[in-house]
Formats: sequence, structure tokens, C-alpha cells
Amino acid sequence: MAHYLSVGKHQLYVEECGNKEGIPVVFLHGGPGSGCSPDHRRFFDPATYRVILFDQRGSGRSQPIGETQNNTTQDLVSDIEAIREHLEITNWLLFGGSWGATLSLAYALAYPGRISGMILRGTFLARESDIEWFFFGLKRLFPQAWNRLSRNIPNCRTSADLIGWYYRAVHGDDENLSLQAARSWSGWGNHMVHWHIARTKESSPERATETNVQRERLLAKVKIETHYAYHRYFIDENELLYRIDSLPSIPVSIVHGNFDLTCTMESAWLLHQAIPDSRIIQLGQAGHLIEEPAMISALVEETDRFRATLKSARSDL
Repeated sequence: MAHYLSVGKHQLYVEECGNKEGIPVVFLHGGPGSGCSPDHRRFFDPATYRVILFDQRGSGRSQPIGETQNNTTQDLVSDIEAIREHLEITNWLLFGGSWGATLSLAYALAYPGRISGMILRGTFLARESDIEWFFFGLKRLFPQAWNRLSRNIPNCRTSADLIGWYYRAVHGDDENLSLQAARSWSGWGNHMVHWHIARTKESSPERATETNVQRERLLAKVKIETHYAYHRYFIDENELLYRIDSLPSIPVSIVHGNFDLTCTMESAWLLHQAIPDSRIIQLGQAGHLIEEPAMISALVEETDRFRATLKSARSDL
């Protein structure tokens, strides 16, 4: 079942599947700007879980696509709560990866009484060091790819220089420059998440066969991504770790791939250390992508494990 929920000028695409009377879980996608897909339903036993998926503001099937006005982390946190209230859910399990893990933590800190647990993949804490690592530190490992990313930017010395140039280019009035910048930005991200995976072809379509819809969606996605990166994800420096003590005592699983260079293992470990009794699962054969076989297996194992824990908690109410 799918519908749209109005939140100001935005229309959120919201989808619900599984067992209407089951354990509520909300899937928080990454990006920002990516959106959900049918494959994201497969992490949950449909007989046990009431699964809610939604596309965040400006992303996926939400409208208007690529819209950055009234689009902040705080807005997204409010949207999650609005969806919970609309669906009349008392509390729910948060399932988020990468930016979705960041958003899970932000929501949990804002509404600690509304969460039954968290499963987090590829932890991103949105610290300055995390941003600097992805946009500048990785050039030491991938100098050719970084040269393609930065070659048009004069005096590019910090991540702020690079992000600022792309933000202005993508959001500017020059349509050709905007699209060129979007392709370059997206190319860097794709290279980083696929670096350890052998590929016979690039994941993006050839320009000769690229449709107008594909170009529109690429530009919209990168507009959202650069908007959040430029504004440092609307999160104060180290805010998530500083406030983590306010979390209630809930089950938390942190899943991270050893080949994940997009979001470092350090972030997952620091979060694990900061949350008493949290569980950390390190995957030796996985990177950042949710669709990698080892990652799929680990995440399904965690939702199956939570099934027993949360069923028991519900029966005690």
C-alpha cells in the first residue's frame, strides 16, 4: 500500500507492506537523495514486520523532486515523526544505512520514547573529519579519480573548497555545467562504493543512451547531496556522539563492512563504544553497499534476531 503524505510544500511517498499487526519498522534510505526501492523490503520477514518505507524530501518519488527549500535534517526528523503519527504507531524499530544511519540517530535523540531499537549499517556521524575524509582524504588512495573530481576547481585545498564549487555549479543557472558537475560528483561516489568490486561496465548509463528522465533524476539527487554536504548535514560538530547518552536502553546493532571506505569503521566503533550493550558486526567481505551478499545476509540475520527480542517486549506490554 502506498500513498503521499503532505508536509508543507513537500509530498512524501510512503509505502507500507508486511503484517499490519506486526512489529513496526521504518526503513531510512541513504544519500541524502537516493530514495527507496522494492529490494529494500527483502530485509524483513513479512509475516513478522509491519514495514514502512518512504522517500525523503526531494528524493525518489517524493515531490517536488530535487527541492532543497525547507529540506534540512530537522525537517526530515519531523517527517519521520509525522509518518509515525499518521500511521498511529506507538513506537518502531529504526533501520538505516549510511545517511539513513545518521538520520536514525538524529530521530532517536529527538524522540527517544518512540523507538524500540535500531539496526544501523555503514555508520556516518557527519563530523568534519568524516566529510574531509570522503572528499579529500581518499585522494591518497584514488589520485586519478580525485583528479577527475577536482580538476576544474582552482586552488582546491580543502573539502570546503570542493563542496562549495560543486554546490554552486549544480544549483546554478548554467544547465550544461550543472549536469556536467552532477555526473562528476556522482562518478566519485560510485567509484568509492564500488572500489573493491570487479565490474565489467560502469553502473551509470552511457550518455548516448541516457534519457531526459535519467538526467533529471541524477541532477535532483546531486542537488540534494550537495545541499546537505554544503550545510554540513545540518548537524553540529560531533553532535550525535555528544548526545548519545540520552538514548534509552534499547537494542542496537551496528553492521559495518571492512571494505567500506565511504564511512569508516572508526565511526562504527566509536558509536559502539558510546552505546552500552550495543552489538557490532564487522563484515570481512563487505563494503558500503547494502546489496552486497555478505551485507544482505548480516542485515537479515539481525532483523530475524530482533524479531524474537521485540516480540517478547510487545507481549510484556
